[in-house]
Amino acid sequence: MKSLLAFALFSLSLLPVFSVSSARADGCYICGSGSAPACKDYCRYSGSDTFAARKTCENRGCKVSGTASCPTAVNYKVCMSSVDESGKTVASVMQCPAPRG
Repeated sequence: MKSLLAFALFSLSLLPVFSVSSARADGCYICGSGSAPACKDYCRYSGSDTFAARKTCENRGCKVSGTASCPTAVNYKVCMSSVDESGKTVASVMQCPAPRG
């Protein structure tokens, strides 16, 4: 019984190691003074911190002054950088066929 419990605990301790690789790395750029009203505080990007993501935020009116985690409070203005890759799936909706009868 102790060996079964030890194996279960060991297996559960490895679970976070394998699930971390599938996590997405979203972040925000801090928008400095003089930024557009829509991007007054932050500009959210998805994926890695790349030059293309920084440029899309700058094109939306954000004067990038650094990086940070994205705020969840409602009193911040956060704009979203667009997804440039056309082959990238942003969202998918599963649809069920209509019932027959």
